[in-house]
Amino acid sequence: MAISVGSKAPDFSLKSKTKDGLVDVKLSENFDKKNTVLLFFPLAFTSVCTQELCDISQGISGYSGLNADVIGVSVDSPFAQEAWAQKEKISVRLASDLNKTVTKAYGVEFPALAGIGDTSARAAIVIDKKGVVQYAEQTPTPKDLPNFAKVKEVLAKLS
Repeated sequence: MAISVGSKAPDFSLKSKTKDGLVDVKLSENFDKKNTVLLFFPLAFTSVCTQELCDISQGISGYSGLNADVIGVSVDSPFAQEAWAQKEKISVRLASDLNKTVTKAYGVEFPALAGIGDTSARAAIVIDKKGVVQYAEQTPTPKDLPNFAKVKEVLAKLS
């Protein structure tokens, strides 16, 4: 079950692979500046995850226009995430939760996905500039997408 609305969002520092090498992605860098949308997804190179992140990438201006930073989080390595992003032209910043610490902190762990092991469930978490969770949705199955209209509605109220 996803973290509760009204909770203080657990801060984190995860790795992301860019053309310049490994960089840190820290939630707290957005505090007092922007709202944040965390998109937890099970695995790179899978059909629904690709659809989700490609759709978000194509409409990223809709989030930046609402003063929101979008961060995709999965248990994939930062190297796999980078290869996937390059292949699929994903522009959303991706962060590797290889050890599942952030996934667990946000309560969105999906046990034994397809018999291959624990992953992040598919979830959307909106965190305001003060670091408070304003929206949290974990989808019923990994094949379901979050309610992005609701995510944008919440962001519009925060802008």
